[in-house]
Amino acid sequence: MGGFAKGLAVLEAFSADKPRLSIAEAAAGCGLDRATARRCLLTLAELGYADYDGKFFSLTAKILRLGHGWLSAAPLPALLQPHLDRLSEQAGQSASASILDGTEVVYIARAAQRRVMSINLMPGSRLPAYSASMGRVLLAALPEEEMKAVLAASTLRAHTPFTRTDPAVLLEEIAVVRQQGYALIDQELEIGLCSIAVPVFDRRGHVLAALNIGAPAAHAPAAEMAGRYLDLLLATQRELRTALG
Repeated sequence: MGGFAKGLAVLEAFSADKPRLSIAEAAAGCGLDRATARRCLLTLAELGYADYDGKFFSLTAKILRLGHGWLSAAPLPALLQPHLDRLSEQAGQSASASILDGTEVVYIARAAQRRVMSINLMPGSRLPAYSASMGRVLLAALPEEEMKAVLAASTLRAHTPFTRTDPAVLLEEIAVVRQQGYALIDQELEIGLCSIAVPVFDRRGHVLAALNIGAPAAHAPAAEMAGRYLDLLLATQRELRTALG
């Protein structure tokens, strides 16, 4: 259904960086012509999924129904949450779990001790996979050609002066992650944030998700992250492997 697909494309044009869109901005963001984008936006407003002030559209809380159905029905977030709560309490830092969706990681569970990024991360939040610790773990779990295709489709931009954006450097880093079994990020997503991540396996050894611990660099420098938190992450990884069928 072409019309349905266009409506979904318009929805995806909204983001944390672009919570309010004009018709022209929405059209440019989803690659549709203005007339089509306008019809989609007006339909969303008519159904209560968007507000319209005469110039700008913004999504309403009703849009949460679309994602809540998956979060409430999928067993993985519910299974992960108590393990994340315990991990976060043991580490004294925030712990999260995510899955790979295209070129991004999507948070599916989180236990926050404190806010470690300027954005408020929660289930449903998205980050670019190439520059996130969980993203690199999930990329490392892919077959080589599939991983390279995801990188090729990614917009590699520097979030901070420390962000690695050279494809050759990223390939080397992902190879290291694959070999050592964890990923470490030193202020590549945001100044002052370090994180360490490991994969989540099922009993057959398939990677289902990734989990991480994020901490302020002033409290836990990148050079100390593995020494402080890797054993806790690996213990949680083993528990989940037993729990997951």
